[in-house]
Amino acid sequence: MNSLKTFAPGGVHPEENKFSENTPISSLPLPKQLVIPLGQNLGAPPKPMVKKGDEVKTGQLIAKGEAFISANIHAPASGKVAKIDDALDSSGYRRQAIFIDVIDDIWEENIDQTPDIVREITLTKEEIVSRVKECGIVGLGGATFPSHVKLMIPDGKKAEYLLINGVECEPYLTSDHRLMLERGEEILIGIKILMKALSVDKAIIGIENNKPNAIQHLTELSKNYVGVTVQALKVKYPQGGEKQLIKAAVNREVPSGKLPIEVGCVVSNVGTAFAVYEAVQKNKPLIERVVTVTGKGLSNPSNFLVRVGTPISDLLNAAGGLPENTGKLINGGPMMGKSISSPDIPIVKGSSGILVMPVEESRRKKPNPCIRCSKCTEVCPMGLEPYFLSKLSKLELFEKAEKNNIMDCIECGSCQFTCPSSLPLLDFLRLGKLRVGQLIRTRK
Repeated sequence: MNSLKTFAPGGVHPEENKFSENTPISSLPLPKQLVIPLGQNLGAPPKPMVKKGDEVKTGQLIAKGEAFISANIHAPASGKVAKIDDALDSSGYRRQAIFIDVIDDIWEENIDQTPDIVREITLTKEEIVSRVKECGIVGLGGATFPSHVKLMIPDGKKAEYLLINGVECEPYLTSDHRLMLERGEEILIGIKILMKALSVDKAIIGIENNKPNAIQHLTELSKNYVGVTVQALKVKYPQGGEKQLIKAAVNREVPSGKLPIEVGCVVSNVGTAFAVYEAVQKNKPLIERVVTVTGKGLSNPSNFLVRVGTPISDLLNAAGGLPENTGKLINGGPMMGKSISSPDIPIVKGSSGILVMPVEESRRKKPNPCIRCSKCTEVCPMGLEPYFLSKLSKLELFEKAEKNNIMDCIECGSCQFTCPSSLPLLDFLRLGKLRVGQLIRTRK
């Protein structure tokens, strides 16, 4: 194991509260009905391939991603399509979803359900990309970018490093940590599959130093996988951001407005590597994932293996039920996650965790005037001026915000976390990015 590395500039160190880090992954029973939103990936939503009354098997294709940036969706259990209708999702809006009444769990015959680990990689790089696309794999670190697109390196570019994000720097969340401990071998085979697809011979797994057992476990396993190393990282948020991980691991800086491939890097989450293993070696589509359910008041903070489309309420009940002093439910972690309006919202491919926040912590403090302390600028990992950009957004000076690189903001929330005046900086930065993004698209 090498000495600790980290990124610069910026970063903060919130209280970690990893209550569920020692709780093994457990499977959640199937609900009576699954609600599968179509908008589960970055890019265009897929088109439904089933209709009301159709019977489906577990793993069957039910929605096809026809656009270049889109991802297939498969039935998470067998049953009957009850309807295709709008349903509330984590954004707070009602969007199209497929409702499946669960009858049983009869899988498609070509999916290998055995626990046997398949080590030999027989598919060609083109076949790997095709299989990843067929199985609807998306980035499981939160962005949900279709993985097959990331594996298609543009002409004139070359990947030198595959960086695997095992950082999990969000406070409270432990799903990646448990996956590394319990499915390390499969993750490493998934990494080798990704390396083959990208034609790279070097892969680095970045893990923060607050997970010494995961670092030790994967370091030991990686001795059997040529070209794969583990890099211990200093505990600092947002170390799991793509650009921050690249800076920490290989000391390269992604230029403003560019993608990691510009500096010869491709970044994938450990959960994505595991999903790629299951797709390529087992022909298993992405129909389930590990989700952390946690919070200070929960009696049983847990890590659940749960099928896509399962209502969040089922996870909360399995974790001991909602405490009386619950103030907010957060989809994700406290730094980058967003509050959700109902526990009936379903789990989707991008659901890494559900955080139950008590009333006293979920209330916003009254904002006070800026005291010009510059703390928000000091902690910004992208070297931006958050107060200035948020002010431009508040004043609707979006073109000026664009010129001052608001689109480089990764929405990590470090500025708002550290602001002594309790200013809603992140809210205005998100608004500014949304409006600047619209401006850019209208020009095209």
